[in-house]
Amino acid sequence: MSTTAVTAPMRNYRGRFAPSPSGPLHFGSLVAAVGSYLDAKSNQGAWLVRIEDIDTTRVIEGADTDILTTLEAYGLQWDEDVAYQTKRHHLYAHTIEYLNSQQGVYACHCSRKEIKALGGIYQGHCQSLQHSQQNSALRLIQRHATCHYNDLIQGDINVDHALAHEDYLIKRSDGLYAYQLVVVVDDIEQGITNVVRGADLLEPTARQLSLFKQLDKPAPRYAHLPLAVAKPGFKLSKQNYAPAIDKKNPKPALLNAFEFLGLAPSTELLSLNIDEMMTWAINNYTLQNIPKVQQIQISQQLQSKAPQFTHL
Repeated sequence: MSTTAVTAPMRNYRGRFAPSPSGPLHFGSLVAAVGSYLDAKSNQGAWLVRIEDIDTTRVIEGADTDILTTLEAYGLQWDEDVAYQTKRHHLYAHTIEYLNSQQGVYACHCSRKEIKALGGIYQGHCQSLQHSQQNSALRLIQRHATCHYNDLIQGDINVDHALAHEDYLIKRSDGLYAYQLVVVVDDIEQGITNVVRGADLLEPTARQLSLFKQLDKPAPRYAHLPLAVAKPGFKLSKQNYAPAIDKKNPKPALLNAFEFLGLAPSTELLSLNIDEMMTWAINNYTLQNIPKVQQIQISQQLQSKAPQFTHL
């Protein structure tokens, strides 16, 4: 079993929130935004916003502007210019050129249906066939499989051996760069030291750690927050039509997010303005108080003044 510890040397803290512009922010995305913001600010660090619009088939026009406006309404102000993945194609192309120079990429013509029929894990069928890379999907030859790593919230994470060793896609056959490539390239280029995000990305993190190793770059520290779920296994998401959070009345949802993250806020905070609420949260935040579970079920209205959560 290959083991990779998340041991990037600590330097000036740089965190990020990276939403996809496929719809408005919901309570689950607010938790991720607030969690990453508080972790950065409590460490006197920088907090960046990156719009992950690389999958243009899922982008909704105007969603990026709505997301940024919502963040501002909740007192979440980013420290540098907002980055858009669609403006960073040259970085991804350069990285694939480098991986090609290391004989680390091959073209693949296998469909999702074919892979699913063989068990769902790609078995390297095309690696020896020497397909032309033009108009083909591209796969990374997995040379640094990560089967285990330590998460700052969830603890020891073990990843399925076959999944960890899979040659995964880094560019799709339609020409779009794959998430697993671009997220690593972005984190390297932006100097991200700490990634605080939802626990639905625990398994993809193993692939990202492997790619950092293959590119000979230090990986960030990872802390995966519990997911807000309507019921076990059913996370709040844009695809599941989770309701958008209220930009005009942000205090109740912000208070709920604080409680979700283990801050134990009082409803007296609602008498403060947004900036004062956020200052209180920064001063009281600690990563150790975040519940060490992968899901928390929300049992009342997301924006009620007395939310109840069930740890799963």
